[in-house]
Amino acid sequence: MNNSTNKPEIELLAPAGNLEKLKTAVIYGADAVYFGGEMFSLRAGAGNLSVSEIREAMDFLHERGARGYMTINIYPHNQHLPQLREYIREIRDIPIDAFLVSDPGVMSMLWDEIPGAEIHLSTQANTTNYMTAKFWVDQGVSRIVAAREMSLAEIREMRENLPENIEIESFVHGAMCISYSGRCLMSSFMAGRDANLGACTHPCRWKYHIVEEKRPGEYYPVEEDDHGTYIMNSRDLCMLDSIPQLAQAGVSSFKIEGRMKSSYYVATVVSAYRRALDAYLADPENYRYDPEWFNELCKASHREFTHGFYFNRPGSDDQSYQSSEYIRDYSFVGVVTGYEEETGLTIIEQRNKFSVGDDIEIFGPRTPFFTQHVEEMYDEEGNEIDSAPHPQQIVKLRLDRRVGENFILRKRK
Repeated sequence: MNNSTNKPEIELLAPAGNLEKLKTAVIYGADAVYFGGEMFSLRAGAGNLSVSEIREAMDFLHERGARGYMTINIYPHNQHLPQLREYIREIRDIPIDAFLVSDPGVMSMLWDEIPGAEIHLSTQANTTNYMTAKFWVDQGVSRIVAAREMSLAEIREMRENLPENIEIESFVHGAMCISYSGRCLMSSFMAGRDANLGACTHPCRWKYHIVEEKRPGEYYPVEEDDHGTYIMNSRDLCMLDSIPQLAQAGVSSFKIEGRMKSSYYVATVVSAYRRALDAYLADPENYRYDPEWFNELCKASHREFTHGFYFNRPGSDDQSYQSSEYIRDYSFVGVVTGYEEETGLTIIEQRNKFSVGDDIEIFGPRTPFFTQHVEEMYDEEGNEIDSAPHPQQIVKLRLDRRVGENFILRKRK
């Protein structure tokens, strides 16, 4: 296994649903990413990576001093095992830094086929106490991903009872699951799609009514107001304002949820946490939380936020009862792909429609945003146009500042 990259004091770990998102995460400041292959990952709906893309990904990561963790965290049935073994054999020569696993049978198979493979225990394994963590450490696991149900006090106690070289990874941002660390049967029961095999339909986000047994077809609303009530709909986790508390509890990897989210989401969230974490690591004693980091974070799609279980058990204020929809105040309109020296025009790949006359915000890796009024726009051939309505259309803009590749354009809705 490849262990050549130096691990930071606290790792910022980002989701990578496909190769573009993986690269975006690292460019915008992630120390490591976690990704799934085309099979045996708990996010079957994400783009995921083919074997050739995994090879490309690990080269990209290691060239930049970053690490890559592959998720094989399903709970397989007997019929999955032969294909899983063949798949592991297909990827065993790729220098993947670690595997996120929850099932002990999968662990055994990985160690059979890849001796010395680094194993991180997935949150799906529901580790909520230090005795369970020590059991897995005795089996050879090098990192424990804490169950989302653990408090900071419990994580601190776990840290104190584990060997110093064992790492603790915890989720700091993203969607919360209604079921115990994601071990959910609702999707399988209601839609025939097994969440524990990566095919969750998210029934916890659905709107529910009550039906009385002897009155079929009569639906009684469960409602707080005329919007109804989404009785299992959790707010999103956000610990951006609690970086010191996480660090002092012994969390060594700050994990962002979201392999199904967009590249824009990844860039925005990683940027906010990178700025906060860098400020803390530079001077922990004099660290001050900057509300502007949160303002930037909110420009990515999100639900209302909660601290989850970290400080106390969630109550009614940690649920969203009126809607399961995301708050989307900004749209991702383009990404910079180049610059023309001869014309002074910046080349943009469009992601959502924008037009001459719009005010857009432009931000980049470790770079604050600036606002740009779009006064002129050209197509790929240099013809002047009024708007960019076509998906992934190549357009050229004259910007007030020169920016680099992978800078992102967004527009307030």
